[in-house]
Amino acid sequence: MSAQDPAAPTGTSLDEQILAGLDPEQREVATTLRGPVCVLAGAGTGKTRAITHRIAYGIATGVYTPQKVLALTFTARAANEMRNRLRSLGAAGVQTRTFHAAALRQLQYFWPQAVGGPLPGLVEHKARLITEAAQNMRLSTDRAAVRDLAAEIEWAKVSMLTPDTYPARAAGRDMPLGYEVRTVQRLYQSYEELKTDRHLIDFEDVLLLTVAVLEEDERVAATVREQYRHFVVDEYQDVSPLQQRLLDAWLGGRQDVCVVGDASQTIYSFTGATSRHLLEFPRRHPQARVIKLVRDYRSTPQVVETANRLLAARRPGAGSTPGAWATPLHLEAQRPDGPRPSWNEYPDDEAEAAGTAARIKDLVDDGVPAAEIAVLFRTNGQSQAFESALAEAGIGFQLRGTERFFNRPEVKQAVVQLRTAARAAEASDDPVRLVRDILSSLGYSDRAPRSTGAVRERWESLAALVSLADRMAAEATARDEEFTLPDLAAELERRVTQQDAPVMDGVTLASLHSAKGLEWDAVFLAGLSEGLVPIGFAETDDEIDEERRLLYVGITRAREHLVLSWTLSRTPGGRPSRRPSRFLDALREPDIPRRAPRRSRPVRAHS
Repeated sequence: MSAQDPAAPTGTSLDEQILAGLDPEQREVATTLRGPVCVLAGAGTGKTRAITHRIAYGIATGVYTPQKVLALTFTARAANEMRNRLRSLGAAGVQTRTFHAAALRQLQYFWPQAVGGPLPGLVEHKARLITEAAQNMRLSTDRAAVRDLAAEIEWAKVSMLTPDTYPARAAGRDMPLGYEVRTVQRLYQSYEELKTDRHLIDFEDVLLLTVAVLEEDERVAATVREQYRHFVVDEYQDVSPLQQRLLDAWLGGRQDVCVVGDASQTIYSFTGATSRHLLEFPRRHPQARVIKLVRDYRSTPQVVETANRLLAARRPGAGSTPGAWATPLHLEAQRPDGPRPSWNEYPDDEAEAAGTAARIKDLVDDGVPAAEIAVLFRTNGQSQAFESALAEAGIGFQLRGTERFFNRPEVKQAVVQLRTAARAAEASDDPVRLVRDILSSLGYSDRAPRSTGAVRERWESLAALVSLADRMAAEATARDEEFTLPDLAAELERRVTQQDAPVMDGVTLASLHSAKGLEWDAVFLAGLSEGLVPIGFAETDDEIDEERRLLYVGITRAREHLVLSWTLSRTPGGRPSRRPSRFLDALREPDIPRRAPRRSRPVRAHS
């Protein structure tokens, strides 16, 4: 039986079945049920498998009570995945939530007794209030400026800085639009005053207020600590100081916590996330059990070796912050050999997009599903060329990292219409045909539009709902059951509640940041030129290190096919002034030239 084979011999006890198929290190994680535990887990090493089996094993052996376990992660998608895995392991009832979701639930429950009165309304998007505050100060209010100002305020709040304490810590930071620190401070103050006047709180306030209630009300703290006795924190390298303080408040000095992370995947420092808590965990908890997961089950040896070389090539700079770079985990590939990474140099961005689309068509023709292919780039602005090239080639695609799926206007409309139709549906109706008929009025057609932009995004959203209906119908047929429109409506209700977006059938276009936590059979890393990777505004040694980690995350998303490309110029006919990313030199195998030949047409340096 392979290390990742979930099958277990019949006749074994439940706890033995749970441990079956785990490799030695995963088994150590699963059987170390008392904290503190620190799991250093490299990309593709089965960390989610290890921690879900740990929880399930703890429940099966009677050490854990399901309702007293709180498993924390950073995205609703990751929480849903963990919840589904636990359910399949017979461990239903465990609370699996993001930090914000767990805090909001507690705040809603305890607010009346701890504070009194109704809980303030929640601001889901800061843009409106920040725009108003900026206009009151006669500052620029275009969308990009507002987004950057919102990010700076979020950084300040997760770093637990008030408007009064912000200037001292912000000194030396790059301010949005080059504003003075004092200007941003005044805007931060104005934003907070607008929220107070309108009885509103934002997502950072949810964490801050929960911390305040737990630290100031002993009765509430005692109730919460009695409710939750065991904690698991996934992606621990991404916690902010505020999230760490909330975790400390939940623990109340207890030690039953298992943290899981990889310092080499720390890519959100600009949001206030820091790997310091992960790196210092053994020092904060001297009795901690430290377990390393390095067996990579996701990627081929060729991809794994490329990732290892990237991290191994890093050298500390004179300005590197001591301790900010952890010794990387050296991954050990467990999959059979695959193709060597491909290297492609193009004369310009348009040629790169066309060449990438052609390679993708080859892969699809060879049997690789479009949904198992991704094009990753450093900035969202790079997506347009690939959208156009894929549309021209007749290849479906989806944009990741844009508005949340169920918040899109066309999806909201579709869900309402499908619910209404479900109530009126008759047994003789063909639900799959009915879904297509309903969504066609909103812009769906069986043929994808060749255009890009809003029309294409709308179609992709509706197509995802059609695919969900098709998949549910096929699964029902396989079980010899009937699929109905109310079944679809109920599934959509669940997904809306859990923000569990359906998988779209098409090539994924995404920034490197938004690709975190995902994986595909084939990954195209595009735009690997100086000024993009590393990004031009990354100037300090620590910032360059973060860019290296970002590329590492991109590489480790690939299971089998990895294609790296760069361009010599932005536009056709432009002066070839771009240089390949400095990171690429460390990635080339000995028989690959250090620089690809520079010609007027695409050149595949190696495949």
